[in-house]
Amino acid sequence: MDGERNKKQTSGGKGKRKRLPGLTVAAGFMRHPFDEAHGVRTSGLVAGRHLKSGHRHDRHATAYYGVSPSVFEVLVRRWRQTCAEPVEETSFIDIGAGMGRAMLLASRMPFRRVIGVELNPTLVRIARRNLAIWRKTGCAVAPMRIIQGDAAEFAFPHGPCVAFLFNPFGGTVMRRLLNNVAERFADRPGAIDILYVNNEQEGVFEVKRGRGFVRLFLGEVKRSRADAIADHRILANQPDGEYAASNYEDCSIWRWAGKTR
Repeated sequence: MDGERNKKQTSGGKGKRKRLPGLTVAAGFMRHPFDEAHGVRTSGLVAGRHLKSGHRHDRHATAYYGVSPSVFEVLVRRWRQTCAEPVEETSFIDIGAGMGRAMLLASRMPFRRVIGVELNPTLVRIARRNLAIWRKTGCAVAPMRIIQGDAAEFAFPHGPCVAFLFNPFGGTVMRRLLNNVAERFADRPGAIDILYVNNEQEGVFEVKRGRGFVRLFLGEVKRSRADAIADHRILANQPDGEYAASNYEDCSIWRWAGKTR
C-alpha cells in the first residue's frame, strides 16, 4: 500500500521528523512478529488519507500495511507452479512497496533482482533502512533496491518480470498501471505476471480480460495461525477501528498474454 511527503518538524528537537499517523503507540502501533524476529521496521497502519507526497495520485492511495508473510509465501508458491520462466531470470517488482516487507520476503528467493516502487518519501526512507539491515543478516540472496516514483509510469526492466501488489491504490491508478504494462510489454507476451493480494480492483482486471490479460488464479489465501493472531491483535488495537483483519486474503494472479491481432 502507498505514499506521503513528511516534512521535518522541530517538536522535541531541531531536525526531528514527525512520524506518519499510525506509526506511534498512541495511534495503536504494535510490532508484527516478523519485525521482532528480524530487527526491521515494517509494522504499522497508515490510512490512505495520510499518504501525501504532492503527487496527483495521492488521493488514490489506499493505506500502508505490511502483507502477511504466510499469504505472500503461499501466493508466490502458487505462482511458481505456473510461471513459464526460471525464477533466476525473473525480476520481482513490488508495486507500492511501502516499508518493503514483500521485498524482504522476495529477496529470500533467487530472483534476478528485487525492485520496490513507492510514491511516499517517508516510506521509501524507512524501506531503505530495512533493506540495509536485511542485507547484513545474510537473508537476501537477490539484489534489492527501492525507487521513489509513480508505479503507473515505472519502466519495467528487460527480461521476465513478476509484479506484486498488496492493494496499493484505487481503480484510476490501477487502470493506468495496466495500460503501462500493456504498452511496455506489447511485444513481450508472457513476460510479466501480476500477483494481487486484497484484490479490491479485480474489476479493473476483468475489463482487461481478453485484451491481453488472462487470469491464472482467483481465490482465498489463508493466513497462517501465527499471522492471523498477529494481524487480528494489531488491527484490533487501532483507536478508530477503521480496519479489520480476516483469516484470509482475496487474491488473484494475472498474466500478460499479449493482444491478439
